[in-house]
Amino acid sequence: MDIKLLKKANSARPEERFPDFPPREDMNNPLYLYRQGYMTTLYRHFGSRENTIVLSETPLAWHHRQWEGALIPDLLIAFDVDAEDVVTRRGYAMAQQGKPPDFVLEVASESTGPRDEGRKRAGYQAYGVPEYWRYDPSGGRFHRQHLAGDRLVDGVYQPITIHQTDATHFWGHSEVLNLDLCWENDYLRWWDPAARRYLETHNEEADARIEERNARIAAEADAEVVRNRVQELEEELRRYRSG
Repeated sequence: MDIKLLKKANSARPEERFPDFPPREDMNNPLYLYRQGYMTTLYRHFGSRENTIVLSETPLAWHHRQWEGALIPDLLIAFDVDAEDVVTRRGYAMAQQGKPPDFVLEVASESTGPRDEGRKRAGYQAYGVPEYWRYDPSGGRFHRQHLAGDRLVDGVYQPITIHQTDATHFWGHSEVLNLDLCWENDYLRWWDPAARRYLETHNEEADARIEERNARIAAEADAEVVRNRVQELEEELRRYRSG
């Protein structure tokens, strides 16, 4: 988090913040969002820290004093908002922002699955969230589908088409993000159709840097070999001419 925003958040008075919400009951967000580094990857993909929010487990409600009816999405993305206000209030208050977030996603677990498909879906629809997605790492045991999305049309959620490539690959397109969400071998992936590549996980990014470093070292070693060979040939040529 930006140091300036962190200081601002810590200095906010309690009456300016959302109430404290209870902790999670599962480890799904660390397993399927944090460990892959998607919070950082998505944030960098979309850009500006001043008006873009990519956060997890952030309370969402009409007003920051609201408890009843507040929802806590596993992933919330919002564009053209006051990011500092979200951090200061420790939640997304639509009354202050003047708009709902653009995208929310829930990661299914045994305890949260029914809520994600019922109360939360109705709540996000009532809040006017343009897209609501559900990802089930169990492959449909906790939600009824591996991957599901809804798009708001005239105030009502309509299902987004989910394509099945094979038994291990399902995907659908987010118009809001202009990314494809993919269920692949139990894991969530993000495909950028414009760049024709996946957004990299932390491990993939680290591997790419290692490969780049090794390639650079190999190229430098090859160049050194060439330089040495050139020097040898030049020395032989000098001896030939002097003889």
